[in-house]
Amino acid sequence: MGVIKGDKSVEIDAPIERCYEIAADLENSVEWQGSLKDVEVLERDGDRRAILVETESDAKVKTVKAVLRFTYDPPTGIRWVQEKGDTKALTGWWTFEDLGGGRTRATYGLEADPGRMLGLLLRGPAESKVRDFLLGSAAEGLKEKAEA
Repeated sequence: MGVIKGDKSVEIDAPIERCYEIAADLENSVEWQGSLKDVEVLERDGDRRAILVETESDAKVKTVKAVLRFTYDPPTGIRWVQEKGDTKALTGWWTFEDLGGGRTRATYGLEADPGRMLGLLLRGPAESKVRDFLLGSAAEGLKEKAEA
């Protein structure tokens, strides 16, 4: 099993700042990000943003835990990298593009190396179902929350 990667973009009827603020509010992301089951902030930066968090996610075939380190580029992006967890490696990102007229294109991306054990569970059709679930639930969840 190799690396699983992909991204999903949605156009949102909300300003870029609102989309960024929702995505950057990690403690409350469980409310709208379907695959995310739990978030615990372990460390904050000088601006009180969560920079090290422990997450628990539903990967369909297994609950996956990770400790992620976040970096912020307001209002156009957020990136994270796994420091430890159930997958061998995990990086992710949000990018935000101002489309004008109070509209934003938000793109959610992930790149994961599930490692040998988790990789055995993700063969064949399961791999694309997990990727589609993880990417779609985040992007669509942000759109729903920002437009509410």
